[in-house]
Amino acid sequence: MTALPNCSPGTEGRASPVRADVPSGGRASKRFACTARGAGAMGLVLAAALTGCTSEAAAPAQEPDASADLFLPRIPWEGGSEYWAQFSNADAAGWSDPAFFPIVSWHNGISSNEEVQYDKSLGLNTYIGLSEDTSFDLFEANDVFWIGDRLNESFNPESPHWVGTFLDDEVDGRFSPEQGLRQLEARAQTAPAGTFTMANFTQMVISQDMAARDAENLVNGPTDVVSMDMYWYTVPHCSLEPYRSPYLVEITQPACRTASSYGRSVEALRMRDAADGSLQRLWHFVENLNGGPAEGTYSGYAQPGQIQGAVMSAVINEARGILYFNQSFSGECETSNVFRASQVIPDFCGQPQIDAVREVNNRIHELAPVINTQSYEYSFGTGLDTMLKTDGTHAYVFAMPEGGSEPGERTFKLPQGTATGDVEVLFENRVLSAGGDGSFSDSFEHEYTFHIYRVPLAGQG
Repeated sequence: MTALPNCSPGTEGRASPVRADVPSGGRASKRFACTARGAGAMGLVLAAALTGCTSEAAAPAQEPDASADLFLPRIPWEGGSEYWAQFSNADAAGWSDPAFFPIVSWHNGISSNEEVQYDKSLGLNTYIGLSEDTSFDLFEANDVFWIGDRLNESFNPESPHWVGTFLDDEVDGRFSPEQGLRQLEARAQTAPAGTFTMANFTQMVISQDMAARDAENLVNGPTDVVSMDMYWYTVPHCSLEPYRSPYLVEITQPACRTASSYGRSVEALRMRDAADGSLQRLWHFVENLNGGPAEGTYSGYAQPGQIQGAVMSAVINEARGILYFNQSFSGECETSNVFRASQVIPDFCGQPQIDAVREVNNRIHELAPVINTQSYEYSFGTGLDTMLKTDGTHAYVFAMPEGGSEPGERTFKLPQGTATGDVEVLFENRVLSAGGDGSFSDSFEHEYTFHIYRVPLAGQG
């Protein structure tokens, strides 16, 4: 995981939201200045202090955070769960609780409490894209959330269950950059008070085929949350000849159809997001079965382990939410609603994938209080993509093979401030041993294999 420039020194407490510069004069966003400091607070700074946090800027040396559990620099961030406190609906809904992590179903269909409860059992808690006859009572009765428009008279914009307004989908692929930005700005003007604004983009915004200024203007438009969809496991792109990788973060062809590409997409999107000196929430799409087109080359279905690896790669690279593409338009397992098909069709052809979705989602929810803390900047060793967190008593290491590297054994070197001895491998019923120098080894069977380690902090073992 690559650190971004430390745009400004951290400060304690809340500051006023930073107004993003929207060149065409649209609604300014409510995003916050990026900072690499502030373990317990959001570390927000005023826009006037931001004068050079761009994707082209060299990252200056970052000072360790003396107030943290580990004496290490922090990854720049937009704040923890408190980010949601600036939006009254989301705050009232509990989104500012560190135990909450948004996991979204894209274009589902809910018509009964039983259907919503089934979705919740899969770890889903939020919806984007539903039919116009959907009853808003289903959200309130089942404590789930809506991001979108007022579908009918039952939808109450003052309800905490209507947390966000979805501005538009893939304007970067449907309009010119100028038209796309105007479309987002116009939609943002009608967003109900108390909701955050969100837009989704294609991979074009992280591609150097689009002018950097155009991509940065779109990503830094009138939004509080942005997401991106690129279904690396199932779209034809990775198999094209000649192959091209025009992305800000290179994705080689051997590594293209791997979990690491989802994380690299998040990394590249954050580079675009940081160009204006402030950061917002970044989410990423993962296909729950098939993200390929209805017509054209069928590239196969994402396998259960691949789906879990894609989700974890996005989280390791600081995605703050996961969205599932919930349709399958090609192959032998076609359906317009993968999640619902898994509920109602006996021996559904995509059931192994949905079982994998349930498992990884519920692990994320279990670890949400840890995931929602600010990460540390630290390298554990070569061939690894990692995220380091602490909770006051333990360090947590989320690890996968680095993109382009072969699966197999990896050696980790724990940072100072952690205890030597037992290294617990969460969810696997295994315990490893770290030597006196803090080193331990483990094996990664596949490119999508991930492990989550828990290590006592020094003095806590």
